[in-house]
Amino acid sequence: MDRRKFVAMAIEKPPESVQQIQINTGDEMSRGRYSNNMAVSHSPEEFIMDWLLNSPSGTHLVSRIIVSPGHLKRIIDALSENMGRYEGKFGSVRVIEKKDQAFN
Repeated sequence: MDRRKFVAMAIEKPPESVQQIQINTGDEMSRGRYSNNMAVSHSPEEFIMDWLLNSPSGTHLVSRIIVSPGHLKRIIDALSENMGRYEGKFGSVRVIEKKDQAFN
């Protein structure tokens, strides 16, 4: 199996103190997956995030990620911080209403 090495930046830290970690992954995983929808459910112990692809042939599960409530909180903080930086650089992101996401 083809193994690739990636360097990931810890997203919790500001750019001036970036921590690098080495991540080993196979070729298939390194390509990533596209998702245009998600479903979230939870229990007292975990959150389940299903990343979905809505397409003309139906809705398909792309990936399922299960995390603890504490880790989900860190994910939300990291995403909020990064969205703020993105919008600061590229402008506000327009959120498309759910009814406008259907395929025609």
